[in-house]
Formats: sequence, C-alpha cells, structure tokens
Amino acid sequence: MSVAETPSRPSVPLGRARRARSRRAAAAASATLLCVTVAGAAAVATGAPASASTTSAAAVASRNPQRVALQRSADAAVQAGLVGYVSRVDDGQGVTVVAAGLADRATRRPLGRDDQFEIGSVTKTFMATIALQLVAEHRLRLTDSVERWLPGLLPNGRGITVRDLLQHTSGLFDYTTDPALGLLTRPHRVWTPRQLVALAVKHPVSFPPGKGWEYSSTNYIVVGMILQKVTGRTPARLVQERIARPLGLHRTYLVTDVARDTGPGYAHGYLAALSGSKRTYTDVSGWSLGGWAGAAGAIVSTPSDLARFLSALLSGRLLPAAQLAQMKTVVPASVDGRNAYGLGLARLDSVCGTVWGHMGGTLGHMSFAFASPDGRRTLVADTNIAFSDEAPPTDAENAAGAALKRANQTGLCAMRDEPLPAAPAPQAG
Repeated sequence: MSVAETPSRPSVPLGRARRARSRRAAAAASATLLCVTVAGAAAVATGAPASASTTSAAAVASRNPQRVALQRSADAAVQAGLVGYVSRVDDGQGVTVVAAGLADRATRRPLGRDDQFEIGSVTKTFMATIALQLVAEHRLRLTDSVERWLPGLLPNGRGITVRDLLQHTSGLFDYTTDPALGLLTRPHRVWTPRQLVALAVKHPVSFPPGKGWEYSSTNYIVVGMILQKVTGRTPARLVQERIARPLGLHRTYLVTDVARDTGPGYAHGYLAALSGSKRTYTDVSGWSLGGWAGAAGAIVSTPSDLARFLSALLSGRLLPAAQLAQMKTVVPASVDGRNAYGLGLARLDSVCGTVWGHMGGTLGHMSFAFASPDGRRTLVADTNIAFSDEAPPTDAENAAGAALKRANQTGLCAMRDEPLPAAPAPQAG
C-alpha cells in the first residue's frame, strides 16, 4: 500500500506494536491512513448492512453513461461488507454524488449524500496549508528548527525543520503505533499533544532528519504545537479562521475531544471484522477522536466542504504561488515511484492520470480526497468503517478492500471523464 492507494484490505493496526513490520512497510504503506495501535476490543455482532442508494443508476446515466459505474461500484462495496460508501465527483462540468448503505446501523438511517464524516489524515493538508500561509506572512520559515519554537520538546529538535515535519522526513516514530495509546481500552481518554509526542520520543528515530521518508503522525502533532506557538491560537481556531470561514465550510471543524458539533446528517464510524457470513461492527463515533488524533487527523467535514477546500487550495485561493509550489515539491513515497509526497499533499499517478490530495483513516472511517492539478476536478469519497489487523485478513475483508479500491478508482476516472480500465484477469494457478 502506497501513499494514496487502497490495499486489498485497508486496516487499522490493533494490539501489539509490530515495530519491525511497520518500519519495513512505512515508506510504501503508512501514509494511506492515520493508523492507530490499540489493544483489545469487544465488537458488536450484527448482520450485513443493507444498501440504500440515494442516486439511482438511471439518474446518473441521464447525464453520462459512465457515471452508472459510480453507483454500481458503491453498491458493490456495501454488498462486500462496508457499512456505507459515498462518492462525490466533480468532472469540471457538473457534480455527481452517489451513496449506498447506512450512516447509522442502530436507526438504519441511510447514508446521505453530504453527511459529515471523520476525514482522518486529510487533516494534514489543512495543517500544512495554515503553516504555509504563515510562511507567506513571514511569521514562520520552512527552515526553522523545532527547537526554535518548542525548546526541549524533541531530543533532536535542533536538527528537525518545519519542512521535515510537513514532508515526513523527520525520522520521528509514529506515536499511533505505540500500544500505550490504548484507544480501545480507554476510548474516552484525551491526550495532550505533549503526551502524544512523549510516546513517540521513547522510540529511536528511523533515520537522521532529511535523510529518508517515512509517514508519521507525530510530525503533525508537532506542527499543530508550532502553529499554536506562532499564532497564539489553537489549531481548531486556526482551521475556522483561516480556512473554514473564508471558504464557507459551515460543517467543517477540528474536533478537540468527541465529535459533538454534528447534526442529523452525520455518518457514524464502525470498527469492522468480516469472516464469511459473520460481520461485526463496533460503533466508535462516541469515542474521543480529538483526544488522540488532534492536528494529525481530527477534522470532521462533508464531501462538498472537502471538495471546495481542495479546489481552493490547488487553484491558488488559499496560498500564494510560491507556497503552493513548495507544497507540491515532492519526495518519493512508494517503491515503484508512482506516488510522492509534498508538504501535507500527496501526488498519485493513478490508473486515470495524476491527481493531488490525501487519504485518511480513523477507527471508523477511511476517506479519499483528490483533485486535478488545477483543482477544477475533484473526488471525495468515504466509507464509514475501518478494519483491524489484529488477526490476518480474512477472504471477506480482502474482498471488501478490493471493492473499496475499485469504487475509489471508479471515482478518480469519472473525475477525469475517462473510463475505468478493465480489471486484470485472475492469474492461473
């Protein structure tokens, strides 16, 4: 799994911190999700979620037959085990939104076309935007060391720059893979940013600053602390003042503990386990998202708000040209070179062309937000489940992951008004 691709079965790592495995895979895998390490949980056993499509294939086809694939792929993903799936595509000439499945399994409320959801690590793109705004205002420099703004926070703070944090070239350990985080044993605990950083610095760095690339949410916890030190405002307030209000993102905010600022259109998140016909889903929407994800992954938004943000960012409405160019200056983020990472922004060479954006994952959501290089075309998709990797993936979970990947790829190609390439034939033997 690379910086912007969906694996056969996307997962949230649970249980013991598998340091050796996570380090080997990090450069090619970890950037897809805001991964968390949690220990032990009781799941709620339930049946398969019902599909509730909000845009019919006939309605989609009336605009463009290619759009029929959007609804079919959403329905197929839900049938494979996702609780719900929504995809919003703007191809530069019009917007198509399809949804399938449920927003709330308890009430059986169908997933809406613009429900709020946890965007996970797409939050990092917001934080990087704010940091680069401050750079443009000459209040912060990409070459500033962490030590300059937060003396004593990191043992090697003099050698780590703001650029290293934003681009994941610091070498800092990812606190979300430390089992002491204990999200399922203490789901309502609110960690301070300093406590989260303290979890990370107990572990050795992976490489000297600037000498490698490895995704680590610790970087953006530190970024949030620097932003607050520079401005005197919390990251939550900065999101509102600098992005949400100017763009009219009325349903976007950074959660500080539990996601409370929600209306009836809110997609509950579920931690899922699939095995044959048995499907279990644990509702985690009442747990403390802001208490552990913070500036690294605690924003709640909607498909339309997130699309507007991406369009504004990539079209130059949020950053001057020089800072946007810095954001899009990348380093390799996958072994095959197809994916790369800038400053809080990933570049994906997809099956239907190059796009820019980010993926996100929490305990109950996996999101996918990308746009054309000029921001005129956008795709925002979300499913309100996440999988555990506490046990090896089952055939059912792999099938659900494949259906999710297919749905996201279908959206990318629809965004670019291109047909999705046919799935490769299975290998014999």
